[in-house]
Amino acid sequence: MTRMMSVATLTAMVVIGVGCSERASDMPELGQVHGTVTLDGKPLPGVNLYFEPEKGRSSMAQVNTDGVYEALYLIDEKGVKLGPCTVRVERGIHGPALVIPAKYGSQSELKLDVKQGGNTFDIEMKSK
Repeated sequence: MTRMMSVATLTAMVVIGVGCSERASDMPELGQVHGTVTLDGKPLPGVNLYFEPEKGRSSMAQVNTDGVYEALYLIDEKGVKLGPCTVRVERGIHGPALVIPAKYGSQSELKLDVKQGGNTFDIEMKSK
């Protein structure tokens, strides 16, 4: 009986270990992305940014009251997948009542090539 318990315990540890290593191995390489968002030269708080790679999971950032953001891949993991991505700006729930021009939003022309390490990406939008 003790031998069976030992085998069962060892098997459970191997399964848990494999599961943990698979989780770590499916995490892509990330670059840290931060910057400011302005509209007509003034900080634009209350908007959300979406960093959409060609393939894979998007990252997101919420712009604070000073117009500053830092991108998150997961709730507890900062960064954006390495490589080219499209950046989309959307009005947040508590953001200002404004229409985001399509070239920054739904038909975004904002492009970023995320590199290893720190990436500063300032978004300077114009209302017209």
